[in-house]
Amino acid sequence: MPRFLSLLLVAVLAPVASAGDWPQWLGPNRDGSTTEKVAPWKGDLKKVWNQPVGEGHSSPVVADGRVYLHYVKAGKEVEAIEAFNVADGKQAWYFDYERPVLKKALFGRGPRSTPAVAGGKLYALGATGMLTCLDAKTGNKVWQVDTQKQFQPPDLKFGISTSPLVVGDKVLVNVGAKGASVVAFNKDTGDVVWKCLDDGASYSSPIVFGTGTDQQVVFLTQKALVGLTLDKGELLWRYPFQDKLAESSTTPVRVGDTLLASSITLGSALLKFEDKTKVEKIWLKPELTCYFSTPVLVGSNTLYMVTGGLSFSPTSTLQCVEAASGKTLWKKENVGKFHACLLRTGDDKLLMVEEAGNLVLIDPDPKEYRELSRSKICGKTWAHPALADGKVYIRDDKQLVCVQVGQ
Repeated sequence: MPRFLSLLLVAVLAPVASAGDWPQWLGPNRDGSTTEKVAPWKGDLKKVWNQPVGEGHSSPVVADGRVYLHYVKAGKEVEAIEAFNVADGKQAWYFDYERPVLKKALFGRGPRSTPAVAGGKLYALGATGMLTCLDAKTGNKVWQVDTQKQFQPPDLKFGISTSPLVVGDKVLVNVGAKGASVVAFNKDTGDVVWKCLDDGASYSSPIVFGTGTDQQVVFLTQKALVGLTLDKGELLWRYPFQDKLAESSTTPVRVGDTLLASSITLGSALLKFEDKTKVEKIWLKPELTCYFSTPVLVGSNTLYMVTGGLSFSPTSTLQCVEAASGKTLWKKENVGKFHACLLRTGDDKLLMVEEAGNLVLIDPDPKEYRELSRSKICGKTWAHPALADGKVYIRDDKQLVCVQVGQ
């Protein structure tokens, strides 16, 4: 196996967070997975606590005994970041700031981007591009950058959605401006370390893999899937992948030593690395149209994907797909109108949050859909859940909810 691919596999399997934490978008490994196990349950799940919050699609994150949430205050151009104690839901701290007027607010006014907690600090990106760094323990502001004012990117019709990626001493964001499509900020000061490319921003969030000199970051921009060096932002490779509606939203997915990209109009493509500077297509399936639900890999060769279409009566479908070929093995229809999200547990089960607010435990069988348990846990939601220490944290537009799923 080439050295680059060996390093890629090491990075995928290496832990990046403490046990019991869900510190960033898609969890500790940024792939919708956790080591925690969830046993089937009967009846309704026990609600541990719930707290009123403002509007948003930003997902909760959990680190060091606290759960953090980003939202907008009702009727105001003010975004808030609030920390709650995981044990009882009581407020640990609260921070808010005035934002520029959100010019475009299709499907809500609140933040879409999910914060990241790393090295004792929290990094959050608002719907108008305010990138904020706070002390995770106290909520005190460390620095704040108005990325829209500084870089002047074109407005996005659904608001800024990319979730910050913290790697080493950098915070990486798909800003989407000319010459500053991707920007790396110093995580301690907010200063620009490097910027690169001219692509507009997508609604997708980046991932990182590799180690040492082979480490790179992958962004799905508005025009392409790209690999960049972490130290200088130099382009390593580029695979054109421009959604016809400019609505690419899913996070790239590592599938062993390959890479999956998805969008609502192009479908899904699986790419292989020839080396760290060259990728080639293995397959392209136009029918695997993922909107803003990121696929999840179970085992080495089975992908679970929530797909859908844009029509007068949209509906989402859960599909089980053979990773090597892109062949659909089975479908479960009507898991949502636009969305449902997936999480893989430590014993290779799937948790799915349907758009209506139902938490579903699935035994991922390549032969058929097998539902083990189901419970209503919140109102309508597009947010991703966090799973930490036997508890699921989920938000809708009115409250943050904590439910018990483990002992």
